[in-house]
Amino acid sequence: MLTRKNDRLADPAALRQKLLNPRSIALIGASDDATKNAARPLTFLRRGGYSGTIYPVNPRRNTVLGERAWPSVEALPEVPDHAYVLVPTEAVVDAVAQCGNFGVPLVTVLADGFATAGGIGAARSAQLKQVSEETGVRVIGPSSLGVIDLRARLMLTANASFGEPDWPVGRIFAASHSGSIIGALAARGKARGIGFAALVSAGLEVDLGIGEICAATLDDPGIDGYLLFLETIRQADALRSFAQAAAARGRPVVAYKLGRSAEARELAVTHSGALAGEDDVADAFFAACGIARVDTFEGMIEAMPLLRRVVPRARERAPRVGVVTTTGAAAMVVDRLALRGIEVAPPSQQTLAQLAAAGVTVEEGRIVDLTLAGARYEIMKAALDTLLAAPEFDLVVAVVGSSARLNPNLAVRPIADCAHGPRPLAAFVAPDAPEAFALLTEAGVANFRTPESCADGVAAALTRRAAVPWSPAPRPAAGKPRALDELAAYALLDRVGVPRAPAVALDATLAPPPALPFAYPVAAKVLAADITHKTDVGGVALNIADGAALVRAVAELRGNVQRQRGTAVERVLVQPMVTGVGEVLVAYRVEPEVGPLVMLAMGGVLTEIYRDRVLRLAPVDVVTAREMIGELKGIRALSGFRGQPPGDLDALAQAIVALSQLAADPTIVEAEINPLIVRAQEQGVIAVDALVLRADEREQTNG
Repeated sequence: MLTRKNDRLADPAALRQKLLNPRSIALIGASDDATKNAARPLTFLRRGGYSGTIYPVNPRRNTVLGERAWPSVEALPEVPDHAYVLVPTEAVVDAVAQCGNFGVPLVTVLADGFATAGGIGAARSAQLKQVSEETGVRVIGPSSLGVIDLRARLMLTANASFGEPDWPVGRIFAASHSGSIIGALAARGKARGIGFAALVSAGLEVDLGIGEICAATLDDPGIDGYLLFLETIRQADALRSFAQAAAARGRPVVAYKLGRSAEARELAVTHSGALAGEDDVADAFFAACGIARVDTFEGMIEAMPLLRRVVPRARERAPRVGVVTTTGAAAMVVDRLALRGIEVAPPSQQTLAQLAAAGVTVEEGRIVDLTLAGARYEIMKAALDTLLAAPEFDLVVAVVGSSARLNPNLAVRPIADCAHGPRPLAAFVAPDAPEAFALLTEAGVANFRTPESCADGVAAALTRRAAVPWSPAPRPAAGKPRALDELAAYALLDRVGVPRAPAVALDATLAPPPALPFAYPVAAKVLAADITHKTDVGGVALNIADGAALVRAVAELRGNVQRQRGTAVERVLVQPMVTGVGEVLVAYRVEPEVGPLVMLAMGGVLTEIYRDRVLRLAPVDVVTAREMIGELKGIRALSGFRGQPPGDLDALAQAIVALSQLAADPTIVEAEINPLIVRAQEQGVIAVDALVLRADEREQTNG
């Protein structure tokens, strides 16, 4: 990688100043046609009241929108803090190079037609990155609709939404891959009285990514939470470092990421790759970063006050929510919470007694239904005071019906007055009730317009984990790794401490029957590094009873592989048959963007069909390994289901931890144990098949 000549933005404070509060701005390619995108930044900056100096740059005009224009960036009377490049795609690289050579520290690029435009786009992206590295100019984009800081009246954007006046100023920083989304966030927030401090359209992240951009604002006293809209995960190390630093400062981070659908890309050749789709990897990444993930756009905007109140914690049990309501609409929230794995718990007998003592009489049930009586301040306030103090709840949701619109002081005012109670409080307001929403927002109560966004926000807050301590580690080189044969894979398991079955390698031309160091029955398998799925080519024989049967079985294996692959089998691996309570798959993988992962799934040949799996970023500790085991749906089969002996889940947790330690070895791209036999309690676990992919050690990189 080339070394930057310009390190003036190495300090995050310097980057923040040039990004959000530049003293001067150059608009490269500013248009005189007010209807064009390239004219909007000048119009919006002037209309918004930006107080710095603006330099329109247009070599074909002396004026732009009535203001003096300069023919080139080199002709400017000073080096601007920030340049917005508005020229057509084919002129971008030269324009950025001119800015870099002139000493401009930060450039934002509007044009698209880069990495997403096939080979020519990828070439342009590479050229733009090279210019950034050689000249030292930092680049936001391309495909960036700009940067907005509402505190500094900075409307450096081509997003048409920001042509409106009177944007509310808040304390949230938003960063998005999609430029249109920053306008949508701001506009929806404005309609709800939710303000932003600043918003950045990061585009394709050829240079500056969302992680580094957000990290530059960590010491900004006017920001106390972050919203991220992600199309994919790029520059994961920087994003994770930022998230950890935000968590350390008590600033919540919430993310909406595309890719929930089954059409999202999958990860390659092994069972673990096919099982771990991009979205599963994202979930594991967000969990390790302490980032709350939402599934609804409204939930993304509405959940922040709740995230500020809910402290991430280890999940020793399912979160429990209390629901109090004046309307039957609460059933919709309960239904959606259940789909997200959040238990709506009934009040205890003690809590019911305390409600009665406070003058609130309700029937027993999961929902505290106040009926029409709840549309009175004193009844709703007493109910909330009691429920928020009850130890059985982690959070309380108040659901209000038509009274919220007709007279919010009756049932909504008491919710606002309980905003700072002993437990977090959220509200779902069933009707469209602008006055009620404004009242709750001003009080700092997370308020939701739909049951879907309410459940989404509550679940995101309650299931958010604490950020896992981490430091970047070397990663394997890019390129196609090589597979080890099974015996060599077992040597790796021995090294990290995963128990495995004894095994011997034999010449495939067995005659007479060999002496074995273990008793029959045995299994025989083709031993060849280039045959990674032995069952698929008829390369496995099980329950071989004696020496004569072994000779016959190996001959059959050789014939199967010859017919299927057209290759000769030179060696076979023989090991004793091992039985247990059940089978699991434990796998390790280095995912190109987020780094090392460890996965647990139900094992055997049907693993890919059931797709019951849990992922975490590696390495993990034993507490996390036990969490993974608890989240696996099929684990009931190994927990004494229907009178069967329970499996040794403690030994399974230790095996997960051991395999995850491969994160310290940059030569290992992937390792998979399928199956890992789980034996009865206190009898341990034992691997009976393993696959390892290793990178060429001569090509290691710190990537």
